[in-house]
Amino acid sequence: MTIEFKKNADFLVGIDSDGCAFDTMELKHKECFIPCIIHHWGLKGVSKYAREAAEFVNLYSKTRGVNRFPALIEVFKLLQKRPEVVARGFSIEIPQVLVDWMNKETKLGNIALADYVAKTDDPLMKKTLAWSLDVNETIDRIVGEGVPPFPLVRESLQKLQGRADVLVVSATPQAALEKEWANQGLAPLVQTICGQEVGTKKESLAFASQYPANHALMIGDAPGDYKAALANGALFFPINPGEEESSWKRFYEEGAEKFLNEEFAGDYQRELLADFDAHLPEKPSWRQLD
Repeated sequence: MTIEFKKNADFLVGIDSDGCAFDTMELKHKECFIPCIIHHWGLKGVSKYAREAAEFVNLYSKTRGVNRFPALIEVFKLLQKRPEVVARGFSIEIPQVLVDWMNKETKLGNIALADYVAKTDDPLMKKTLAWSLDVNETIDRIVGEGVPPFPLVRESLQKLQGRADVLVVSATPQAALEKEWANQGLAPLVQTICGQEVGTKKESLAFASQYPANHALMIGDAPGDYKAALANGALFFPINPGEEESSWKRFYEEGAEKFLNEEFAGDYQRELLADFDAHLPEKPSWRQLD
């Protein structure tokens, strides 16, 4: 999927959607993703541990915000190491065909997966697609149109109008993104929306190359957002998990002007990154895994 983008300003701001602009991460994962994982992958007998693993991978660790397919593999890996799961006679298998597909495919979404299934008729990939489609249907039903952006997101976007080009950079499916931003009246405040079908966050933020040094900024709530910024020579403003309101307040009152006045790089950036890193552990609290 290709998108149109035209440079209009001297600055570029990329912004993630779920968990960053919108308070949807907890809702989508706890009420949509995780129940679908338990159902489709036969984990009802270890649902407690599957839920803990999925919440850690997707919400409370340095893998927060990762694409759904790599996240699923990480959940399985954690479950393999839980003695409680083994004690209940559950053998958690890693779908190697899914791992191989992820290593080759750059646009990890349902469109590419459906194309692969149509060509191969692989049963495990058919199962993965059924799970992923069910996730989307469940999100559409449960999340619907009623989740507003975090306080000061709208005001921050308004502050950037005419001063920076704004780009939505997300791993969420394109249709869901466009619907969410339109329903909340935010679509007119951004220039372009890039979902998972466009490519990785790194690929979507590649427009940063059109701007001078320190004139591109990524706003995100996950390490993957920072990695996308780093790969494209962009600055990074973190929306710290659990402190989203205060993070947006800081951006609105301080961060935006520092960026637009070219005072962001250096000590201010390092301070933000240190605080962000402290919010997301590498290992789950229930067990120190090797």
